[in-house]
Order: sequence, then structure tokens, then C-alpha cells
Amino acid sequence: MSSECEMPPVLQPEGDALFLDFDGTLVDLAPRPDAIVVPAAVSALLVRLHDRLGGAVAIVTGRSLADLSRWLPGFPGAVAASHGAEMKGGAAAALPEGLAALHAAAEAAARQEGLLFERKTMGAALHFRESPARAAAAEAAARSLAAAFPAFALQPARMAWELKPRGATKDAALARLCAAPPFAGRRPAFAGDDATDEPALAWVGARGGIAVRVGGGASCARYRLPGPDAVLDWLRSEA
Repeated sequence: MSSECEMPPVLQPEGDALFLDFDGTLVDLAPRPDAIVVPAAVSALLVRLHDRLGGAVAIVTGRSLADLSRWLPGFPGAVAASHGAEMKGGAAAALPEGLAALHAAAEAAARQEGLLFERKTMGAALHFRESPARAAAAEAAARSLAAAFPAFALQPARMAWELKPRGATKDAALARLCAAPPFAGRRPAFAGDDATDEPALAWVGARGGIAVRVGGGASCARYRLPGPDAVLDWLRSEA
């Protein structure tokens, strides 16, 4: 696992495909998921990259498809949302068994433990961004929920614990996308910032692609950028 900083190389328009996480990668984290700020230049940059790479640009995120579309309404590329459980342009995903009950239980646990509850289309999250001292309480509550709701897998994230549909992973989402045009046959490049992204970073690295960890922490990625501003600077050099 690497913690060194090596700048990612310039993308090749004719041969590379670009996959990007959203929170913590394209935009800075905020105390609440609904309080992020998406700079106006981000949407325009993504459109230019989409054109330059022949459409081979995708967002791969833990946010729901509807939520991501609200923040990037003009994005023309592919989207793998809810860790790949939802795909833009694909068939509507079946809701996991016990979703409503999970929402109720997670919301109650958040109130009891002083955490922020995030209702997701395909799961739930318990955030402790506003209360870092509640990290252990968030983990304990999330583990209890995972034991009670077997249709969901426990996923650590930055300052949060998430319950997501079992089997939904970002590396599997990349594999699906890379099997079809316009991504097929191109070298994958993926940038992500936390534990939810490590399987995708490993998948890309194993295939000779460009794996970019954003921010701190140990990672399997060869390349690293310090934060979203640096990611945008790297992408501007490509567009």
C-alpha cells in the first residue's frame, strides 16, 4: 500500500477511458452530503473531457443516480451510482429487500447516537463528519444494522459508515462499463478518495491503468493528488 505522491500521467484521447468518483474527488466534502458546493466550471470541464475522449468518461459514485443528476444535470457521460447498483440509461434497479425497515432503523440509530442519517435510494449511511468523536459509535451502530439486514453490506467511507446493496462494488461497475463502448479497448483511469474506491483502484492498477488516490491514507494506487482542486487541475490539462 502506497502513501507516496506521484502525479498521474497525461491521458491519451484516443486510448484512455476516464472514471471519476464524485465526493472528495471532484468536489470537497461538506459537513452534510447536501451541503456540497459544485463549482460551475466542473460541469463544463466534464463536457469537454467527454468530447475529447470520445465519450469515454463516467462518474462512479456511492450517491444515488437521482442525487448525482441533481448536482451534475448536464453531464453527458455514463454514471454508475449507488456503488454500481444503479446505471444511467440502464433498467431500473430492484430495491434491496428490507430497505424501508433499514431506513427506519438507521434513522433511529442516528438520533440515539448523535449521528447524521443519510437516506439513500439503495441503502443508508451514518455520518460523523460533524462529530468526529462519534466515530466508534457510528461503526458500532452500522455493524449492528448490517447484522440485522443481511441484504446490505457494510462499507466504511470517509467520516461515515454505509449500508449498501450486497454485491454492489465500484470495481464491478468498472468491469461492466469497460466491457462496452465507448470504454471497451481503452486503458482505464480512475480517481477516488476513500475506502469505497480502493477495489476500483486495485482493479485499474491490475490492468495497467492509471489509479489515482485523492487525499491522504494508504492506498494501492500508484498515483496521488492532494484534493479535488488538484484533480481539476489535472483534468484541465487533459481538456
